Amino acid sequence: MKQRKLNYRFHNPNSAEDTANYLFKILIEANAGKVECAIEEAALKCAEESEYIEAPEEMEMVGEPVSIRLRRAR
Repeated sequence: MKQRKLNYRFHNPNSAEDTANYLFKILIEANAGKVECAIEEAALKCAEESEYIEAPEEMEMVGEPVSIRLRRAR
């Protein structure tokens, strides 16, 4: 039996700019956790290499910690 090749067509009434912005937001949201981990790792590495930057466990928290996701949602 011969398999059929799937053919998808999408109708997009939005402008190219609106579509790009929407896809950009989806990709940012999907990778927010990876970005947050990468920033934390870079901060730890920088703290280990430098005597001027405190390690996160040594820092005093002034208020409630704010994640990237909370800033992005506003």
